[in-house]
Amino acid sequence: MRPLSDSDPKEFITEFFASFTEDLLRDDEDPAVIVDRYHTADIVETADGHRMDREKLIAHTRPVRKNRPVSRMEVHEAVADGDRLAARYTMHVEQRKKEFAMEVYFFGRFASDGRMREAHMLTRTVPDEERKGGSVTRVAGEKLGERPGGDSGERSDGPYGDRSEDRSGERFGGGAGGEVPA
Repeated sequence: MRPLSDSDPKEFITEFFASFTEDLLRDDEDPAVIVDRYHTADIVETADGHRMDREKLIAHTRPVRKNRPVSRMEVHEAVADGDRLAARYTMHVEQRKKEFAMEVYFFGRFASDGRMREAHMLTRTVPDEERKGGSVTRVAGEKLGERPGGDSGERSDGPYGDRSEDRSGERFGGGAGGEVPA
């Protein structure tokens, strides 16, 4: 992994999430080893008010591996200052034959070796009419206005775009980064 200081911020954030997701989906390597490869031991990620420390991040890998999302990250802008990176990007996700997109506002800090130390993310699901060029679409079985996955209420997607829940009831994401094989 390259340090943030040696990278273009757009390329760094894209590569970070793509590599992390690819490593999670590649084989059945211990999730703790993969999390530790990309995050410091004191990692704290807060996405839409949901706080994840190292243990919760490791638990988060279960739904990612189960759902095996295919995702594409479109970075609109990113800037870095020392160990800090701010980015605005759209995550396009396909999972269980459903597609959705999330706009993400990311503010993070990285260790000198490129591992994430801290992240704050605000997200919003991109409505179908925006994602598909202005037409209102409806999937059979969903009520008009429902979000992909049947969630018509307030959303609390994790940073990786999934609506899966672990046994504690917290919502976690399902995959981030470049094209990831299913």
